[in-house]
Amino acid sequence: MPELPEVEALAGYLRQRAVGRRVDRFEVAAISALKTYDPPPSAVAGRTVTAAGRHGKFLDVLFDGGLHLVVHLARAGWLHYREAFPSAAPLRPGKGPIALRVRLDDGSGFDLTEAGTQKSLAAYLVTDPAAVPGVARLGPDVLDIDLPTFAARIRSRRGQVKGLLTDQGVLAGVGNAYSDEILHAAKLSPFALTDRLSDEQVATLYAATRRVLRDAVDRSLGQRAAELKGEKRSGLKVHARTGLPCPVCGDTVREVSFADSSLQYCPTCQTGGKPLADRRLSRLVR
Repeated sequence: MPELPEVEALAGYLRQRAVGRRVDRFEVAAISALKTYDPPPSAVAGRTVTAAGRHGKFLDVLFDGGLHLVVHLARAGWLHYREAFPSAAPLRPGKGPIALRVRLDDGSGFDLTEAGTQKSLAAYLVTDPAAVPGVARLGPDVLDIDLPTFAARIRSRRGQVKGLLTDQGVLAGVGNAYSDEILHAAKLSPFALTDRLSDEQVATLYAATRRVLRDAVDRSLGQRAAELKGEKRSGLKVHARTGLPCPVCGDTVREVSFADSSLQYCPTCQTGGKPLADRRLSRLVR
């Protein structure tokens, strides 16, 4: 799932390549992906791309006249920038992985695609991003807050620290992959309870969060959209590295599996050498 660094990099790439270009055609191939109907898709044609940014993990493309295309890429969504499209023919609804296509006046543009059968990519055409339910529920951006605010948000309710880090209503921007990386850098168990964290541990978690995400943003900015997934994988130390040696201590990276996701961690770095039980809601180590 694209998280804060990848969405920031996609926005940066659109700022370099698409801003200033006029939309020639806005096409919807997956009707279920577009969650709004007013304004209609036809309202985008003829408008100029004026900016690109993000709200947490939501990508926001702004057109003149104050119209926003706000996109949540979900687990399997992505943005593919095309210097030229292979065909001028309109998209055929329901055919292939393309959900939306934005053609620009110089022949370039971008596709929003989604792999797999679980279609969760969501796009919204709105005049105010706050009208998007997911954006309206976002907590403060995790890179825009100071330590006292971070500590207050983390301690805003009792729970496992990984769950609080990835709750977009608590802090916006962190998902499954980078939460694994942040907790590894902070030397904390993913199941540590937030109300038991010391002030020193919260400060270490704050510093690790900023360091891991800023390093990922720095690596990602300037990369072509097609290269971002590989760049993300190359920087990971524990996430998606089950069975491989931890690059910090050499211990074997382990995994805890859930119904539809998993987490990875290093026992030596994070749990005092004790493996976590690989079952849902394990609280073996805190």
